[in-house]
Amino acid sequence: MKASSVTFALGGMVFGLVVGWIIGDQQARQSQQAVASAAAVAPAPAAPEAARQAPPLDEEKAKALKTVAGQDPKNIKVRTELANLYFDAERYPDAITWYEQAFALDPKNPDVSTDLGVSYYYTNDADKALAQFDKSLALSPKHVKTLLNQGIVRAFGKQDMPGASESWQKVVDAAPGTPEAAAAQRALESLKSAAHQAGAAPAAK
Repeated sequence: MKASSVTFALGGMVFGLVVGWIIGDQQARQSQQAVASAAAVAPAPAAPEAARQAPPLDEEKAKALKTVAGQDPKNIKVRTELANLYFDAERYPDAITWYEQAFALDPKNPDVSTDLGVSYYYTNDADKALAQFDKSLALSPKHVKTLLNQGIVRAFGKQDMPGASESWQKVVDAAPGTPEAAAAQRALESLKSAAHQAGAAPAAK
């Protein structure tokens, strides 16, 4: 079985277990809305985007926050709030704009860095996402949401199953007993199952 086939098999087995964590620190901020948003956007191309609608943007809130941001060029909090607002509305290029500004002002914040990386991934730039996750991990080597997201992007964005396994194992080791570790453990078990199925599959003629 080709790597792409293993990825497809893995997607069916792991998607419901780990995709809810892809949005990084947004999970803690708006748990149920975040999971719903993440579940609607598959990590591997599957469901047609035309079949669903993104959550609406709170235009009035965005306008108010932009006014504050324009008046205070060094306001990290308002830029992060704007980025989160656009992220929740699935307007990822706009979210990137504000996450980048927030991270430039606070380059030691792994949470903002990770949310920026996830936004890159949602704009189909897995390489840029992984590079941003590397920056997050340089700041906090055991940042579990970064590691979990890194595994997802490696698996679904790069078809790098050994790399995904490495990332998820680090989550299990770094944060035993947490929901993130439980999700990572299930993902690892699904990887093993997919690999076993691939090994048992008859050779193509």
